[in-house]
Amino acid sequence: MASSSEPRRFRTLFVSDIHLGSKAARAEMFIDFMRRHDAETWYLVGDIVDGWRLKRTWHWPQAHNDVVQKLLRKARKGARIVYVPGNHDEFLRSFPGQHFGGVEVRQNDVHTTADGRRLLVIHGDEFDIVVKNWRLVAYLGDWAYDAAIAINGVFNRIRRRLGFPYWSFSSWAKLKVKNAVSFIGAFEEALSSEAERHNCDGIICGHIHHAELKTVSDIQYINTGDWVESCTAVAEHFDGTLELIRFAEVLRKEHEAASVHRLPMRQRFDERSEGEAA
Repeated sequence: MASSSEPRRFRTLFVSDIHLGSKAARAEMFIDFMRRHDAETWYLVGDIVDGWRLKRTWHWPQAHNDVVQKLLRKARKGARIVYVPGNHDEFLRSFPGQHFGGVEVRQNDVHTTADGRRLLVIHGDEFDIVVKNWRLVAYLGDWAYDAAIAINGVFNRIRRRLGFPYWSFSSWAKLKVKNAVSFIGAFEEALSSEAERHNCDGIICGHIHHAELKTVSDIQYINTGDWVESCTAVAEHFDGTLELIRFAEVLRKEHEAASVHRLPMRQRFDERSEGEAA
């Protein structure tokens, strides 16, 4: 669902975990997001390309190629694009400081907001003990995650046929598991401590596919989420204010508004009258 209006412009946009090369990647939705949003600086905060899955099975449809081409086009038009690799695209960690088509690769970065705050930008897998110390377990977990995402895809195909917009069943289910909630809390504490160690006011990360913008132990913790389940990004406005954009929610509200607009005039009048009477 593309927007005909001008894109929203920001000082900086932060996105992560697109997982291009994975069948679960919502590349078309991210392309729609790029049409509607633009920024002077784009941070790609890891797992943009899913090297783990590409090693197992090659999957690279046109939409995934379009994402790469649109990002490179933004770089050609003058946008600064910084790529901070994650564990799924760790092959790029061998090229710190290199530029590829105008995209700068950095192990991590410190971003200074318009209002002077220092934010450490890292993917975050360094603080996931499973990824760091038990790679085989991480791969097995990755396969299990693929299965959950496949179920999520079937669930949303049924929703589309019924006229409902996208909703992440897998993301909802994950937050219902006590151990997952405990892990997320520990991850947030660890990342906030790392920001403090770098004398930063906050940290921007990805990795765990759980978007968040909050304060943890006096440190601003910002997780960009992902483009597999939640379809989220973090934007910095020109005054330094940060906004968590839940793009799937934006599309859902547009869908609901369009549905109301399509109601017969008499039905809308009756519903409005009932509301006023109540």
